[in-house]
Amino acid sequence: MIKLRVLIVLFVASVSCFGAFAEEIPTAHPGSVGLSSDRLDRITKAMNDHVEAGNIAGGTGLIARHGKIAYFETYGFQDRESEIPMSPDTIFRIYSMSKAITGVAVMVLHEEGHFFLTDPVSKYLPEYADMKVAVKTGEDVELVDAEHAITIRDLLRHTSGITYGSRGNTSPHYRQANLRDSQDLEAFSKKLGTVPLESEPGSAWEYGFSIDVLGRLVEVISGMTFDVFLEKRIFKPLKMVDSAFHVPADKHKRLATLYSPNAEGGGITVATSRAQDSYKHKPAFFSGGGGLVSTTMDYARFCQMLLNDGALDGEQILGKKSVELMRANHLGDIPKKGRLIAQDGIGFGLTFAVTLDPGQTGALDSAGVYRWGGAAGTRFWIDPAEDMVCVFMVNILPYRDLNYGDEFKLLAYQAIIE
Repeated sequence: MIKLRVLIVLFVASVSCFGAFAEEIPTAHPGSVGLSSDRLDRITKAMNDHVEAGNIAGGTGLIARHGKIAYFETYGFQDRESEIPMSPDTIFRIYSMSKAITGVAVMVLHEEGHFFLTDPVSKYLPEYADMKVAVKTGEDVELVDAEHAITIRDLLRHTSGITYGSRGNTSPHYRQANLRDSQDLEAFSKKLGTVPLESEPGSAWEYGFSIDVLGRLVEVISGMTFDVFLEKRIFKPLKMVDSAFHVPADKHKRLATLYSPNAEGGGITVATSRAQDSYKHKPAFFSGGGGLVSTTMDYARFCQMLLNDGALDGEQILGKKSVELMRANHLGDIPKKGRLIAQDGIGFGLTFAVTLDPGQTGALDSAGVYRWGGAAGTRFWIDPAEDMVCVFMVNILPYRDLNYGDEFKLLAYQAIIE
């Protein structure tokens, strides 16, 4: 078991090799920020037990409280078959944790006065004017005119009527549009604009491609490709040196191997998905909904910026009120489709879930926590009440029905003693 004092030494050594990826967030003894060292050890033991049992190849976990890292551990292997140990600077496919970064990009432009969140997105992306809604009538599906325009806020909170096309009345239309073969965001957006909506804009929460549309909005408003905008306005100021839409050749050795659950008998095996190697090449389509890679420390810096009301190390990415707006519940009584936030006591802000009432969720948590995760098991939580950030990284795809991230969260919260 690697203790914190040993890990801090590793941080210093790693900085000399890989650049200033860890020195910018100070470290602290757990007790000095109200965490129990003994209780934090429970996290390390649990995750190492999962490695030994073959449930995960490896992962990382980070907890920062009061602006200081009190826990940062690596577990197991970056590549189990080659016995390459997990490293603090291992690069992970973060999939839908990209969404929060896209949300911040949109809010940066919003603060500059380029648009209101209540603006119809068709004002800037005309392909979303005159949308149709697919309505079930008996055995048939009828396309009717949408009564309301899709707003930018609808896209940020997943109430646009745009889905991922895996179910519902619009599934055939998504298949026909062949969206995933789009050459770039412009082509993707124009194809998506031809697909009817699953529900009337503003009438239901349903997960989907909304955030990818926002990536195209950023391009149109800023005049930059989405990757360049993120690098200039978010990654470079925050010193997120390993966050991008691909892993360059000189960093390939740091990319975590992707695993998949075995169909029978439990455990995992090396994934055969094209995502195993596709992130080693720069894409033409920059998916703000799920296309980024990052490291534990890079993403912790992003989360700490949000916890600090938009600022980190003298860089003011967003203003305080913008962050407050992002982490507010924007659903009200809007119904929620799908299982991702179906639980009572959970709302949704601008690109991430928000805990409204821990008494309803039944989980160790705080009212006001905002969080999200990625398809391969990566997770983050930001807790303003406890002044705490948690980041958990693994790469297992598909991750459905696995709960290692939830276990990490529970064990992180039980370590708070003051």
